[in-house]
Amino acid sequence: MANFRTHITVAALGGAITAGLGWQAGLWHFSDAATLGGLTTLGGIMPDIDADHSHSIRLIFTLLAILAVIAAVVVLQPQLSMARLVAVAGGLYLAVRYPLSLVFRRLTTHRGIWHSLMAVMLMSLLITAAGFQLLHQSPVQAWCQGAAMGLGMLIHLLLDECYSIDLAGSRLKRSFGTALKLYDHHAPATAVAMLLLMAGLLPWLPSWQALGTLGTRVHALWASVF
Repeated sequence: MANFRTHITVAALGGAITAGLGWQAGLWHFSDAATLGGLTTLGGIMPDIDADHSHSIRLIFTLLAILAVIAAVVVLQPQLSMARLVAVAGGLYLAVRYPLSLVFRRLTTHRGIWHSLMAVMLMSLLITAAGFQLLHQSPVQAWCQGAAMGLGMLIHLLLDECYSIDLAGSRLKRSFGTALKLYDHHAPATAVAMLLLMAGLLPWLPSWQALGTLGTRVHALWASVF
């Protein structure tokens, strides 16, 4: 499989190209382009969150802990004194960064459900819903952010499959087909859980008409480039 540096480098390059083309075509502002490039880069390491000792899981849970602290400060600042706010923020950071990370590692297996198209769909919808509901992005912006996460994850899965092909020996390695799959065939219950989570996100998503508008714009951009 591709290593951490390869995943994050290729995803960052793909995100920069996509975000830059969209900005030049007027699909989004420059500030949005930077955000979309960052989400694509993050998506490029997201599937390896199920690898117990990977750089990805440490980086992702550190980012999640920081985001949890920021959310807690925003919500609780009017209600708590500075000392209590610092204590709560510090405890929340430690809880997300270590115990939650440990539980996640115990419940997941590498090249399992997180290396699947279903995980790509779930994370895309989750980022879309978060952008629309929590960050108050426009419907089109929120769908763009979800698509950026999905693009990064797809880049990761495609790289893993490419590295499973031994061109010199003209053979497929045993890992071929374990990344770019619909779901984890060895643990179908995880697929059911992800389907339920996606169903739960549906009421929180922006309008599907906005997604259609985005699709039309992207198709026009694709036609103009190629």
